[in-house]
Amino acid sequence: MVYEPIGIIHTPHREGKNSPIQPMYARKIAGRVEVFSEFAAGLANLDGFSHLILIYHLHQIHDSQLRVTPFMDTQKRGVFATRSPRRPNAIGISTVKLKYVQDGNIYFEDADMLDGTPLLDIKPHVPAFDSCTDVKIGWLQNRMKAESDG
Repeated sequence: MVYEPIGIIHTPHREGKNSPIQPMYARKIAGRVEVFSEFAAGLANLDGFSHLILIYHLHQIHDSQLRVTPFMDTQKRGVFATRSPRRPNAIGISTVKLKYVQDGNIYFEDADMLDGTPLLDIKPHVPAFDSCTDVKIGWLQNRMKAESDG
């Protein structure tokens, strides 16, 4: 299985250590996707959407762990029950706010990824397709409640 990037994501984040861990912690932080010219025609009609799902390669991750201690916890969890970047396949996703598309570039907000991140795909966010009802959030339930109470 081989994937080739369709573009490069540019953000102000140079290293993972000081970067936001999710788009919700990166509100209003500007980013730009430089879509390679051979894929630019695929950007047609994208500007009618308010949000995009960016799928990318976590290019600074060089190892994986099946048990990790998540940012919002002190206990080790299975990596698939977390949003940890140290995954067997270093794939990241972020839902970002689209500002505009111009000359093969996508300008967006809520940038939580590192500068130079290879972009694998773009999908429009469609609430009817991307929202769920009766959601459970596993081990995070108690942590999220404690955070909102605190």
